[in-house]
Amino acid sequence: MQDFKINSAFKLHNGVEMPCLGLGVFKAQDGDEVVNAVQGAIDTGYRHIDTAAIYRNEKGVGKGIKNSGIDRKNIFLTSKVWNADQGYDSTIKALQTSLGKLGTDYLDLYLVHWPVKGKYKETWRAMEKLYSEGKVRAIGVSNFMQHHLEDIIRDASIVPMVNQMEFHPSLIQNDLLNFCAENKIQYEAWSPLMRGDIFSFEELNKMAEKYGKTTAQLVLRWNLQKGVVTIPKSVRLERIQENADIFDFEISETDMLLIEKMDQNKRIGPDPDNFDF
Repeated sequence: MQDFKINSAFKLHNGVEMPCLGLGVFKAQDGDEVVNAVQGAIDTGYRHIDTAAIYRNEKGVGKGIKNSGIDRKNIFLTSKVWNADQGYDSTIKALQTSLGKLGTDYLDLYLVHWPVKGKYKETWRAMEKLYSEGKVRAIGVSNFMQHHLEDIIRDASIVPMVNQMEFHPSLIQNDLLNFCAENKIQYEAWSPLMRGDIFSFEELNKMAEKYGKTTAQLVLRWNLQKGVVTIPKSVRLERIQENADIFDFEISETDMLLIEKMDQNKRIGPDPDNFDF
């Protein structure tokens, strides 16, 4: 059995350890809602929290971490530079704004949120500077297809350490997964539960029943066995706890392949090659 635990981590190519399971806070309201979600997740054993400037809840995330009583250095904290802030100087300024709201003097991971044409390479130069100055422990990208990554790598002095992508049984993108693996770029899943759509997959529901797990738990475990960091989002404590109960079973190789066959290259979020925000 692959010996994953809630605090198990995948090692990034610079040696930083990134916990395999995190809490996503997309759409969580700043204030009590996100504060309580973060605090509840940390109490449950999570040590990885993923936010972004555009989520407008960094202040609450910082407060939740502080309220937890867990030392900041034991939390892996991610944020992202938003599209309107991309570019060299504005990215550096955006990080300072995020740090101020989060109430911390460094991030564990800073991501370029989307590949904004004509800007993301300058943004990446700024990310490299922030990394060299120790303001972030790791840098990466989000929503970057292979050609975006190749474009970055061509001129970069640092290869992105992470690529956070939409990833679930309907959108696997094995070619992109393999490219990232070959270049030591850690793959990370956003929307691993398809905003709840996975519950409409009868095959997944039956398979989960066989393992004595919920469909969500089955899919999150599948993420980990694929070598993908996963950050399911929830503000409900019982769901946050349920999402963490994935470390006492293993999906068989046969069932892993059955899940692979569900791939339809179907997105529920925007296309990284065709977005206008």
